Parts: sequence; structure tokens; C-alpha cells
Amino acid sequence: MGSNHSNGRRPRFRSNRERLKALLSLFSREDRVLILIWADPDALASALALRRLLAQRVSQVVIAHINEIRRINNQLMIKLLRIPLVKKSQVSLDDFTKKVLVDAQPTHNATFKEIRFDVVIDHHPETDGWEADFVDIRPEYGATSTILSEYLRSAGIRPSVALATALVYGIKTDTDNFEKHCSLQDVICFHHLFKHMNRHLLHKIESADIRRSELKYMKLALENMKFRKQRLFTHVGRVPNPDILVVIADFLNHVQEAGWVFVSGEYRQKLVIIIRCDGYRKDAGRLASRAFGHLGFAGGHREKARAEIPLSNLNGNRNQPIDTLFIIRLLKKYFRDLREARRVRHASL
Repeated sequence: MGSNHSNGRRPRFRSNRERLKALLSLFSREDRVLILIWADPDALASALALRRLLAQRVSQVVIAHINEIRRINNQLMIKLLRIPLVKKSQVSLDDFTKKVLVDAQPTHNATFKEIRFDVVIDHHPETDGWEADFVDIRPEYGATSTILSEYLRSAGIRPSVALATALVYGIKTDTDNFEKHCSLQDVICFHHLFKHMNRHLLHKIESADIRRSELKYMKLALENMKFRKQRLFTHVGRVPNPDILVVIADFLNHVQEAGWVFVSGEYRQKLVIIIRCDGYRKDAGRLASRAFGHLGFAGGHREKARAEIPLSNLNGNRNQPIDTLFIIRLLKKYFRDLREARRVRHASL
């Protein structure tokens, strides 16, 4: 294959069957495969599906995660669906002949960026500056779980109850229950998987997403909340894990008057900013990249995005305390530039 992502010379496939054939052609019986992920529902389900796809074709498949898994839903998903998982720190890259990245791209994280992957499968917008022998990126899809579901169907593999439940949860999570970005393929795969899944397991995983000890951060978010022109900002300070920021942002995204939601906190010497919007004439991923990409890692989808900025990169602002007003100031220039660009565009028309 020898596909080189960075210069765009990737083969075009006429069907999922062709894609599957090209993917499987990279692996042999002697291969030891490492699947690396940032463990969230879509990534976990996708990795589990790929493991099932390769199980009878290679000698070993290991799924390793680079992040701490602290969100209750994700912990329950792993426990109830018995997803075999290890930390990246527990394995040596040299022990594996093939390395695969799912639901992400090498540029999405510093750890990923250091690794040369043989396979990359993802549904996020494409990035440049990396190579892989097999690349399947479909930003029009709502979830990577959908892509892997199509591979399973093309291979004639009927998913187990646990795998079907995982894939359904992955699709539901990344499409926000089909309320946000999704495609017809997401709906078709969901329909196909639904008859194989366990609804009781899914409900148990979905229904728990906040600990009693974390309620104080919700209280802080409400106390520190500020509105600026239909933009909701709040900073909650240091958090034990950044997933609580996601829970808060998703909750505040229900506020009728909020066209944008920015929830931030400090975690392990980084400023983490979670961004939400309705995606209508807005693009959270683009905003994150343009506003924070020069300071750290930033990106996402039209409706949801994330930025992680090392506190050391904010040295020029460290005479100011990091609070809600600080976050507003960080974004002020971006929105000012955006207004100016619109004014120039309208003037030219």
C-alpha cells in the first residue's frame, strides 16, 4: 500500500469490502498489534471492534490507553463490557510489530505524535504532518464506531452482545444521541447493532456520570459563571480530573441563552478548556484550533471541542489570576478578529 497521508497520495476505495481487504493485507499471523487510544466511549468501542476483527489473524492484540480513565461512565463501560485494557506505560512499543491508532490522529496528542503508526482510523477532521501505511479518515461520519461497525459487517462478523453494546454507546456518545453531527451511515449501523445489544447494560452505563464528591465543581461553575453576548464562560479552578469539566459543559449547553459555552479548569499544570455550541453557523473545533492551537493542543468537531494549554505557555499572562475573566480575555481577541473578518467580508459584498 505505502499510503502517505502527508502528501495526499491515498488510494480511493470503491467499497467497504475493498477497504477491509486493504486493511487486513497489512497484517500477518506473526504480528503483535498494539491499538493505542485516548480512552473515551467511541475509542474504546472502536478498539474493541478492531481487536475482534484481527483476533484470528494475528498472534496478539493489545489495547492501551494514554489517559487516566476517571469518568464514571467510561469506568463502568470497561467493567461491565469486560474490555481488556492496559496503560501505555505498562507496555513497550518495541514488543509490537504493528501499531494502530483509532478515533484520533497523531497530531491530536504529544504521545501519539512520537509514534509512527501503521494504521490510523478516525472520524475527526484531517490533520497534516504525519504518515501511515493505511489511513481511513471519514469526517462526515459521527463516530469512529460506525466505521469499525462497517468493517465488521464487511467481514461477516456478528458482534457479541458486549461489542454491540459498546459500539452503540460509542455512536450515541459522539453524535449526542443523533442530535448533533451524524450521517446516514451512523443511523444504519445503529439500527443493525441495536438488535444485538443489551439495553439494560447500556442504560446502566449511560445513567451514571457524576460522583457526589464532584457536585461541588458544579456549584463552583454556577457561582463563577459569566455571560458575554450569548457566550457563557465559567472557570472552576483545579479539578481532580478534566472529565468533570465535560459533564459541566454538557449541562450548561442546555441553557437557552447560551450560543457558546466555555468551561475551564486546571489539571496537572495544564489549563483545560471545554467548548460547546450548537454547530449552526458555528465551529467549535475551528475556534479551539485558531484561538488556542498556538498555545497547546486544541481541536474537535463543530459542536464540541477541547483545548489543553500548559500553564507555562501562559507566562505572559501570569500576573493575572486564572479565573473566568481570564478565560474571557483569552477569547476576546479571537471574537474581535472574527467580527472584523465578517465586517470586511460584508463590505466586499
